[in-house]
Amino acid sequence: MIFALSQNVVSVDKKVLDMNEFTHFDSDGNAVMVDVSDKTDTVREAIAVGSIKVSKECFEKIEEGSIGKGDVLGIARVAGIMGAKKTSDLIPLCHILNLSKVTIDFEKDEANYTIKAICTVKTIGKTGVEMEALTGVNICLLTIYDMCKALGKEMELSDIKLMKKTGGKSGTWER
Repeated sequence: MIFALSQNVVSVDKKVLDMNEFTHFDSDGNAVMVDVSDKTDTVREAIAVGSIKVSKECFEKIEEGSIGKGDVLGIARVAGIMGAKKTSDLIPLCHILNLSKVTIDFEKDEANYTIKAICTVKTIGKTGVEMEALTGVNICLLTIYDMCKALGKEMELSDIKLMKKTGGKSGTWER
């Protein structure tokens, strides 16, 4: 919780922070999009995952392709790809990126009635694609929820996280 904001200092839960430590704030505490124009273009890739737990009936209907709204996973795949492409429209300080690859893959766990979505995003650019991968996974899972909610609203989205990122000055990070 932010208690005070002045010139170059923010007080957060009794801890004083220098505003110059934050890349998305200028020295006056105003939100800014980070200037990446001096960064070098590199190949950048990110992989994010997330899961949705559904009822047994819902899982079976998804497998059979008998959900009334259509091909749940096919539509969720397209929605996730579109979501990744629209990340800068949804997250205020994200850069607009020219994505060169977006994929959504699924792993089904029949024993637990869970579907895991894996979103991989790639570009050649000055900033990473972690937010695009995370957005893609979230939109994909939300689409599954939307298409299946008539069967029950007890579905749970969980375990949404970045698994890997490559490229840029910080190099490779892997969970």
